[in-house]
Amino acid sequence: MTAASTTPTLPAFCQGIRYFGDLWPDFEIYGKTPAIAENQTAIASPTDAAAVYQTLLAADALRYLTLQTTATKASGHPGGFASVAEGIAALIMLGYKNIVTEVGHHAPGFYSTVFLDRSLEAMGIETVQQLGERFRETHGLLGHLSGQIPGLLSPAGPLGQGQHFAMAGAKLHPGVLFPVTIGDGGLGEPYVMSSFGHFHTAYPKVTNFLPILVWNGFSQEHHSMVSTQTNEHMLAYWRGNGFEQVILVDAKDYDDANQSGDYVDSTAFSLQQRLAFTQAVLAAVDRAAQSALSGTLTVLIIKQLKGAGVHKRGAQAHNLYAGDTLEKDYIVAALEERALPAEAWHLVRTNFARSGGGPAAQTAVTEKELPLPELGDLPLTEFSLGEKQVATTAMGTLAAYVGQQDPNFVVTNADGNAASGINNINQALKIVHPTVDDTYYQGPQGQVYEPLSEDACSGLAAGLALFGARTLWCSYESFAINGLPIWQTVTQAMAELRRPTPATVTLFTAGALEQGRNGWTHQRPEIENYFAAMMRNGNVFPLFPVDANSIQVCYEWAIATRNKGITITASKSPLPIRTTLSQTRQALKQGAITLQSWEGEKTVVFAVIGDMTLLPVYEAAAHLAQQGLGARIVAIINPRRLYRPSDTAWDTCSEADGQFLSDAEFNQLFGGDALLGITGGSSAMLEPVMLRSTSPRDVFAWKRGETAASAADVMALNGLTAENFVRRSQELLG
Repeated sequence: MTAASTTPTLPAFCQGIRYFGDLWPDFEIYGKTPAIAENQTAIASPTDAAAVYQTLLAADALRYLTLQTTATKASGHPGGFASVAEGIAALIMLGYKNIVTEVGHHAPGFYSTVFLDRSLEAMGIETVQQLGERFRETHGLLGHLSGQIPGLLSPAGPLGQGQHFAMAGAKLHPGVLFPVTIGDGGLGEPYVMSSFGHFHTAYPKVTNFLPILVWNGFSQEHHSMVSTQTNEHMLAYWRGNGFEQVILVDAKDYDDANQSGDYVDSTAFSLQQRLAFTQAVLAAVDRAAQSALSGTLTVLIIKQLKGAGVHKRGAQAHNLYAGDTLEKDYIVAALEERALPAEAWHLVRTNFARSGGGPAAQTAVTEKELPLPELGDLPLTEFSLGEKQVATTAMGTLAAYVGQQDPNFVVTNADGNAASGINNINQALKIVHPTVDDTYYQGPQGQVYEPLSEDACSGLAAGLALFGARTLWCSYESFAINGLPIWQTVTQAMAELRRPTPATVTLFTAGALEQGRNGWTHQRPEIENYFAAMMRNGNVFPLFPVDANSIQVCYEWAIATRNKGITITASKSPLPIRTTLSQTRQALKQGAITLQSWEGEKTVVFAVIGDMTLLPVYEAAAHLAQQGLGARIVAIINPRRLYRPSDTAWDTCSEADGQFLSDAEFNQLFGGDALLGITGGSSAMLEPVMLRSTSPRDVFAWKRGETAASAADVMALNGLTAENFVRRSQELLG
């Protein structure tokens, strides 16, 4: 073992490596020159002995960096990635760098990968010392993958998400392979396999994504729930879910160390058997990649014990805790075991930097903007004041137009566009389905994606947006909660992203007030709490158009923005037109617009969110006018504008939007003798107004769902009545 301080001809990037090892046997034969030749992007052959040898060196380099980096902070997750190190090394040696993961806990391993290929130099990380210093630090390498790391394609946090990014990339970039590692813990999430199934049925020719199951037998704190399955059972499971090519490499087949159990550690093998296992992985990755790229739905399964080659094995390898430092005896022992000589580090770095044509930070598909077709002016229709129109249908016309101009545009909906008043989208763009049926406006070339899973809807729409395409996720407000985790992941990534990308836009219809007969199962506007909290992130903009004119302008604005998460919530019932197009354009800038005002002895301000909720508000204002009291009805359309700049993290966001309503403008809109905040959703959405108003004030908001005969009855059950508004106004006025 050689100390770093005395190692001769040490490559500069190795500064900070604690331990160096001796040259491996036959290094002068198989390590003499890089297996990826100069001006090449991959090894010449997966059966070349030097390529196999150097792939194994790379796997150990990844293990070493992953463990030292996490131990530098006594924090992070080395074990899961360690069990697939040979697989990742094989992908790189074969020239594949558009790699996605479903496992956020593999982050330090992926950081080690893009460090070795020099991608992290783009953020000032040039040495192993800096790699450790910047791990899990602000403006550094987050504990889980985010949108800001050069060379990494997508964020990774909650399980069951990564496959969406791989499928989105595959759809947008034919001929490019998108491997996605999936942990056997994450396989327990219901979303993974169902989303593969619907996507493959909808887009059978898009197979250039490659799931790689990291089957290591353990989850975070115990055995994984699929650890009891036999190899035959696991193969049958994937085949039963439509995968035509299922390739399994089991480390146990190469074990010469007599390890017990179904899951073994290949780093305990003799060097000869380690190379044999690496040869099998390299060949399997090559075979799987070629299969996926040639039109066959393919999965690769690598079965190896969790924690292979790091400090502990099994679930105990998952996480480092306080005390698991670089001085801990078992950390030291593991690093010494994996230590490589300086010559090997130089060899691995050279191969990784040449792979794929250069660092992933320069070559990955997400490192540049995806070209977008010009849309021109959207065909807005300005309806006359007073007439009744369905807002969602008006927006559907615009979404259909966008899809006709942009072939990559996809609309997703789990509960059906027809049920949300936007069947005109189906008519124009068609539901993508292998069965042609004009009755249901469906066919193989459709642009409407309708799985019965909000996660699959949100995942594909948000994933495509992150990768640079325009999309629209439509949902019933009450059901969308199952799709929000990945939508939140993507909007946060967009806030950190190093490039502009289209906003991820949603349309939430059939609000709670319209769903009386269905009862509380369809009345869950508490989802607005989610967006109210996310507004403080700085790049999330919930929009509440008041009518069919207003929603068109909201969508016109949303489709043109970048790096934002935009939710549009509207009713699917015919409601009166109350605004002109220009009024909503003004409201998008200042947050709200005065719809009507009445002069009186004193003035009550109604700060209203929503469209249907305006009905009892107008009634209450008329009652107050009869009593000689003034009223001003202010429609809040873009509440994020109503915060003060210091309330949100807007200035930390990529494509930062720092437009907020000034105090003087706020007082013009909301100043009065009393103020009532009124919404058919969460009271949290009214927070910006309540924070800034100095008037006597109160809030009327959603309480709970119930079966009722009409929207008016649902509102009455929640206290949203003109009578209550009038009474509380009088109390506030004294």
